[in-house]
Amino acid sequence: MVGAVAVSLRLLGEVSADVDGRPVDLGPPRQRCVLAALAVDADRVVPVDRLIERVWGATAERRARATLHSYISRLRRTLAHTDRVAIVRRSGGYALMADAAETVVDLYRFRELCTSVSCAPESTARAVRSLTDALALWRGPALTGVDGEWVESERDRLGQERLAAQHDLAEARLRAGEGGELVAELAARTARHPLDERAAGQYLLALHQSGRTADALEHYHRIRTRLVEELGTEPGTALQLAHRQVLAAGTAPAAAPAGGGFHPSVVPRQLPGAPAPFVGRHDELTRLDALNTSDAVTVSAITGMGGIGKTWLALHWAHRNLHRYPDGQLFIDLRGFSPEDAPLPAAAAVRGFVVSLGVPPAGVPTEFDALIGLYRSLVADKRMLIVLDNVHDTGQVLPLLPGTGGCTVLVTSRDRLTGLAAASSARMFRLGVLDDDDARALLAHRLGPQRVAAEPEAMAELLGRCVGLPLALGIVASRAAAQPSSPLQGWARDLRDTATRLGALDAGDPQSSVRATIAWSHAALTPAQADLFALLSSAPGPDIDAAAVTCALGPASDQTWTLLRALTRVSLLDEHVPGRFRMHDLVRLYGLEHRGADHDAALGRLVSHYVHIAHVGERLLAPQRRPVELGHPPPGCAPRPPADEAAMLSWFDTEHANLLALQRLAVERHHHIEVWQLAWALDNFHWRRGHLHDNITTWLAGVAAAEHLGQPGLLGRSHRRLGRAYAQARRHTEAVRHLSRAHDLAEGSGDVHERAHTENALAWAWSLHGDDRKALEHALHALDLYRGLANPVWLARALNSVGWYQARLGRPSQALEPCAQALDLFRRNQDVGGEAATLDTLGLIAHHSGDHANALKHHRAALSLFRRLGNHYLEADTLVNIAHAHAAQGEVRHARDISQQALQLYRRQGRAGDAARVLRQLDTVVRADGDPAGCAL
Repeated sequence: MVGAVAVSLRLLGEVSADVDGRPVDLGPPRQRCVLAALAVDADRVVPVDRLIERVWGATAERRARATLHSYISRLRRTLAHTDRVAIVRRSGGYALMADAAETVVDLYRFRELCTSVSCAPESTARAVRSLTDALALWRGPALTGVDGEWVESERDRLGQERLAAQHDLAEARLRAGEGGELVAELAARTARHPLDERAAGQYLLALHQSGRTADALEHYHRIRTRLVEELGTEPGTALQLAHRQVLAAGTAPAAAPAGGGFHPSVVPRQLPGAPAPFVGRHDELTRLDALNTSDAVTVSAITGMGGIGKTWLALHWAHRNLHRYPDGQLFIDLRGFSPEDAPLPAAAAVRGFVVSLGVPPAGVPTEFDALIGLYRSLVADKRMLIVLDNVHDTGQVLPLLPGTGGCTVLVTSRDRLTGLAAASSARMFRLGVLDDDDARALLAHRLGPQRVAAEPEAMAELLGRCVGLPLALGIVASRAAAQPSSPLQGWARDLRDTATRLGALDAGDPQSSVRATIAWSHAALTPAQADLFALLSSAPGPDIDAAAVTCALGPASDQTWTLLRALTRVSLLDEHVPGRFRMHDLVRLYGLEHRGADHDAALGRLVSHYVHIAHVGERLLAPQRRPVELGHPPPGCAPRPPADEAAMLSWFDTEHANLLALQRLAVERHHHIEVWQLAWALDNFHWRRGHLHDNITTWLAGVAAAEHLGQPGLLGRSHRRLGRAYAQARRHTEAVRHLSRAHDLAEGSGDVHERAHTENALAWAWSLHGDDRKALEHALHALDLYRGLANPVWLARALNSVGWYQARLGRPSQALEPCAQALDLFRRNQDVGGEAATLDTLGLIAHHSGDHANALKHHRAALSLFRRLGNHYLEADTLVNIAHAHAAQGEVRHARDISQQALQLYRRQGRAGDAARVLRQLDTVVRADGDPAGCAL
């Protein structure tokens, strides 16, 4: 069993490793380079392509991938005796996972020691110790023993980190008054880096502290001359102010001022602590890692709703990349969305930055342009990270952007900051919720894996109630962690009731309250915006398009886009696809607390919008049906349905969840007419797409609505449609019960149309149940009734049904004539669905006649038409018929391939019985053919 064996990976010098205190052989240089390429990004996934480029260069040979896998396997064996580090496969790449990277990899220990340093005077001694320990980890140039383009670049970058730490140590020792001991060291450093102004400023102070003020001034003169002659520029602001400080101090030796004086070498370290734990956001971290800080100011904006984890991500990435910013990090909360304070003025933010960069308060300009100029001069050509947190809008950010390259600016805001993208070419990162795996990992970090694994059902409910919002997950975790003996089921129960859920997601202070966090965004809305926010909170369904919002608004519809953009801008709405908007479930609960009395009328207009478009869709998909009469839409509502069948099907696909939710809302509000109209409008779409269980649900509501309305004709049609829905789902007993009820109602009312339709439906139900004789009996009754009605399409459907059942009973000669008549009628009346169904029947007739080639021809023609119509239900059935024809010709592999397509459709439609039947039938055919491979179906 693997124990807690110590391991140490060294990159700051020769690439090497110790396991349990003994050196291990890491193999040839490229294999060691693989380890180094993973270790510099410990705990992070390195994509395979990037790993290959690091080891072999941009022109790697084809076999590099196979060689990489071999190197990985060898390294895994080398490190197999410790559980503190492992190389694991992740999606798209590999990661070196370390148990506390700072204790395993010397580079991370170096960085941890460097970033723990404070510039506060009382921390000087500790800073000297930490930086001395950090630099002692270096055993020579980084990554010694491996080579390549990436290695050279990384070695140079790590060398810059080492130089920055040396600068920081010199600064700390200068604060301690040890300038005299630093003169020789700094003289050598300035000789190696003659144009490094930070080294020059430190050497200036060291000479001054050692009593050599004249030499200090002479040194400044030499560096200034060299900068002017070689670069054509004056010394930077920091070096100039250091020179003035020495001039003002005279010849007396003095320690570098610790408090109010200007520090030319002050390196601000203002980041709050790194968040722990941190999970997920792999794509965003990878994109942030790709930021280029060399030649221009890099601006990135992380936006999203309150509590989504913007600052969490920004600080996590910032702490992992401190080595990229040796000149320091600035951080400020701009209070863009704050419960108490107004947004911080840009001038106040800049003033704070200037003071943090070493300018005494008395020297800060009062005039705004001069203040901005000084700030940009201080950060010019620096490699600094500037984090602007909780930004209100673009105008608050622009004055805080540096003017020259080298700096990275990381912005977080609930505002989408579209103006920032235009003004500064900012890279935009829009955060969504955590997926279930990452959300579970976050809770497991806080609560422990054993506690999480012990209550899987409670965990699933907690994840569902928090809907991936990191703030909500964090609150649940903190409250549950405070009571380790309490079952998680209790916390899940607290979140179950929507009326109390937001209250349960409150840890006792505004920063740890989901309701308070949403309220800060809500406070920024105008009355009209707040009204639409509350209305959309009440709207059923997962999302909504702008046209539906326009109808719901009615008289105020000319403001639709203005209001939607305002809600989207502050992240209360998310435009997840162009023109479609959705709201997080917890934001929706907050909005429901603010709904107004006039929202019922708006919701009524919304229902009318959907009902009218769905009704047009039903007429396009099933023009032969008797139409349903609708009233006119309410004032201010002008639905614009799609113009053709394909677009209408696409609309149904997009709006399906909304239409189901609308019917549930109509049921709750006892709007029986709308309930029935939605069931009717969805029926053909449900059948075509194979949404069998949804069709049953909507028609159960439709039957109940028809009973409330007290119209026997409507009730009969509803029972018939519900019976057909049950038949499609192979629930024969319920199907026959409702169809029999429909038949009785039609007989009682004398409605011949309804009697004919019901007989036809009964025929189909009995056929699906396997009783084709009874099916034919009902089909012949239906045919007799249809002959008396002046509707050629209905007559054609009855003729095709008779032909189908005759063929199923093994009477192909008796089936052919009615099908030929049906096909002619369908084509003359341009009914493509009927034509497809009849071609499928003709294929069955040919199959039973032994003409399998003709059967394939007819079935394939039917399949093409069903696919054109988007009828997935009959597409699956026709694929099975094609498979049977192939099997009959001995083409078993073709039969198996086609059957797999049908199985996928059956399973997607929840048709388990049909899937099982196909498996049994094809298994029989394949076994008869003697091909055991077919049993894999």
